[in-house]
Order: sequence, then structure tokens, then C-alpha cells
Amino acid sequence: MGTTTAWMTTDAAHMMRPLALAAPGHAPIDDELTFDHGVRHQRIAGFGASFTDSSAFLVNGLDGGEKRTVMQRLFSSDKGIGLSLLRNPIGASDYARWVYSYDDMAGGVSDEHLDHFSIEHDRADILPLTAWAMRINPDLRLIASPWSAPGWMKDSGTMISGSLLKRWYGVYADYLVAFIKAYADEGVDVHAITIQNEPLFEPSHYPGMPLSAREAVDFVLRHLRPALHAAGLRTRIFGYDHNWDHPEYPEYLLAHAAEAFDGIAWHWYGGEPSVQSLLSRRFGDKPVYFTEGSGGDWIPAFEAAFSNVMRSGIDILRHRSRSFMLWNIALDERNGPVVPGFGRSTCRGLLRIGKGKRVEYTLDYYGLGHFSSVIRPGATRIESSQTPSIRTLACDNPDGSTGYVFFNDTQRSRYVHAGDGALDVAVSMPPKSALSIIARGGDSGEVGA
Repeated sequence: MGTTTAWMTTDAAHMMRPLALAAPGHAPIDDELTFDHGVRHQRIAGFGASFTDSSAFLVNGLDGGEKRTVMQRLFSSDKGIGLSLLRNPIGASDYARWVYSYDDMAGGVSDEHLDHFSIEHDRADILPLTAWAMRINPDLRLIASPWSAPGWMKDSGTMISGSLLKRWYGVYADYLVAFIKAYADEGVDVHAITIQNEPLFEPSHYPGMPLSAREAVDFVLRHLRPALHAAGLRTRIFGYDHNWDHPEYPEYLLAHAAEAFDGIAWHWYGGEPSVQSLLSRRFGDKPVYFTEGSGGDWIPAFEAAFSNVMRSGIDILRHRSRSFMLWNIALDERNGPVVPGFGRSTCRGLLRIGKGKRVEYTLDYYGLGHFSSVIRPGATRIESSQTPSIRTLACDNPDGSTGYVFFNDTQRSRYVHAGDGALDVAVSMPPKSALSIIARGGDSGEVGA
């Protein structure tokens, strides 16, 4: 007989509570779930969030013992939820204490040869925490995304609004290569970059830079790919990095330069995740990565917000994504810090670090943990049945275990039976509850009251 470990979330006071197994009962089954380990889908890269400038500043400002606890609870698979991906901004995002790039120049001066390039800003908080996370979890990979080129490369002369001038395409490619090489010199490998965060949106109150699909193809084919090759770098390039509601953008990328992109990255702020798999199938199973979805005040906590994380995460991964990533790792009691002039922030981090450096683990931490605690990097998603009430996800891990994630998306308790070669359990799932199970070998039991 194998071993099975389970965690359940039922409400804000009971998040990811360990659940003991008991002998199977004889109550009528509401939902029968089946699994086929022979039908195999995408390889899972992992789960994570972002050390934005704000997040890294808050976490690194904790006292030593509390900081170690936070890092272990984030990145250790034994002492925490085992996050295995980071998506960090290249320069300032909206969640930074000020606007900065790695080559800021004043008074309209340019720096064609990048003589003033420096990642000194990141050495204070972002780099040491990223390196520490990699030591805790050696499987962790870093994705990096720019919100804007340095202002002197843009027609606006600033990182807030404005487009990249075509005459600087080559220099901007060199800038991104310089970032990757500088991080490597610090012992931090950049696994992949996206070429522009949310290229279809031009914010007026934080760094951003519109980039059309045609411009993206030109930049990658003629400048970024050759620059990476010349530098001997194998960093992957993910295209798009924006919402599901404009699939024509990544479709153009793949129709005109499929070989130049190692995957397509998606966000959840518009549209439906089904476009991920539709586009991937059309273009030779092009890899899919979900790189950003933030929780926030626009979806009320607890039930609606937690349900959104669970429902969306399962759907995203069932539609071929190799990753599921939320946004800020940590924010303060005002949902910041944010760049000057941003206004009121409504986003929620995995952690809330408030006055007195009090750390609160939010519903997003536990929602993401329901996935990352049982599905390891390198896992393969297998076929799993769903019912109108119970959403499911199942993955075979590299160590031979199988991770299962179930979500009861109804307002009624459901008595669920889940069975295959690795698992045979009967589970009582309260309304809007989530259950994660990791099974090693054959096991049977009954979970719940």
C-alpha cells in the first residue's frame, strides 16, 4: 500500500488544512472521477509569482528569522508550497518605489554603447532573494519581463508611455542581453524572457510600452534572436504576455515567426483560457505559459476570490499551460508600494506585510499552494474526468507520485470518489472547497466528515 497526503480549504479560517484518511464508507457517491495515466498532455514547468521591486523590498526588510520562514514557506517543497517559477520585471513595473531602468540618462542624452548600464538597483533586494530562492529550490527557473525600455530609447523620452524608436531596436536587444549576462555573473540564470509585458496596453501612470505584433516579429527576428546567438545565450523567448481576449496578436507572431518564439505567454485580465489550447494546436503544439494573474479588490474575498484562483488555475492548466503564475509575492497594507503617481492599488499579493512587519499569508498563497504543493516541476498532466460540479487536475510527478487537485464549484456538499492505480479515496467536499492530494503507489481511504 502506498502513501497519500491531502490538504483541504473550506473557508478563510481553514486554508490548506491537512486531512487524514479513513476507511472507505458506503454513502452514495455524488461524483465519480476517473484518471488515465496513459493519456498524457503537457509537461509542467511550475508555479510562482514575482519579486517585483516592491515585493523584494518588503520581504528583504523582514527580520532575519521571519525572512527565513517566509522564504522557506514560499520556495521549499518540504517546509512550504514549493514555488518553482519567478517572473521578475526587467527594470521598474507599476509595483516599484520609483521609476528606473538599468541605463537611465538625463536631459535627453542617449547611451548607444550602454556604457552606463548597471543592475546595481537589483543587488539590494531582488537579486539576493532570487538567488536565495534558487538555493532553497534548485528546480526554480526565472522568467524576466520588461515593462519599458529606458526612456531615451522611446519617442516619449520617458518610461511612462511612448513607443520604442526603431533606430534603437538593436541597442535595446543589446540591453536585454546585457541584463541576462549581468544576472549570470551574479549566479542567477535567466531561463526565459518575454519581450514586452502587456504590449497592447499603454499605461499613463506607470512604466509601459506598446509594441505591435508586427514590431515584435521585426524586433525578435532581426535583433533579439541574433543578439542572443552572438552572446552564446540559450535564453528562451516567449511572445505576447498579455490577455486571452486578443489571440490575433500571438497568432500573427506564430504565423510569421513561429521558430523565433519558444512559447506564448498569457494573462487572465480578459477573455477565456480556451484560446491557449486552440492556438497551440494550430501551430504544432507551441508551448503555452501562463505568466500573470493578480488577485485584487475587484473580486470579493474570501469565497469569490479563492474560487477564482482555483477555477482559473485548473482551466489554465487543462488548456495546455505549462505554468500558473500569480503576480506580486508581497504587498503592504495599502497594496503597495507603487510608483509615484500610480494612485490607489487594488492588487493583492501572496503575502501582506503590514505595519510592524506583520506577515499575513493571503488566500492567493494558499490557492497557489494547492497546485504547487502536489505538482512538481517536470510533471506531466494526465487525463482526468470532470463533472458539472467538480473540476479536476491530475499530474504524474517525476518521482513516481501523482498530484491531484479538485475544486467543488457548487454551493452544495459533494461526496466524491476518485480512483485509479495510485488513488482510491472517497472525499466529502463542502461547497466551494479545494482538495489537493499527492499519492505514492496504491492507496485507499475516505476523507471528510
